[in-house]
Amino acid sequence: MKKILVFIFCIFAFSANSGEKKTTFDKNLFEKAQADGKIVVVSSWIKYCTSCASQMKVLDKAKNDFDNIEYFKFEVTNKEIASLLNVQYQTTLLIFKDNKEVYRSIGETSRDKIYKAIKSSI
Repeated sequence: MKKILVFIFCIFAFSANSGEKKTTFDKNLFEKAQADGKIVVVSSWIKYCTSCASQMKVLDKAKNDFDNIEYFKFEVTNKEIASLLNVQYQTTLLIFKDNKEVYRSIGETSRDKIYKAIKSSI
């Protein structure tokens, strides 16, 4: 019985993580945010990636903690967006300022390091 409960818990945990993932990247909105002088943060994810979910959770909070940032996310299997941003891996984090990429990392999930990168871009 205990094994069944653990199994059910795992299924719900993975479902909750995958349910939060949704592509919000739109090229027109991305370009408009840059034209408006915003700091643009972009992250990539893939289904069932727990580090992606962790990174996205930090970034969802950051968009409310910082003024003048716009946050977009996309599934890395979307070849059009991945090619546009030169992203090959999930959990890639990009920060743009003044229409230029100023930061790139792969696999970063630490709140402190992500916030430090955003602060240094402002």
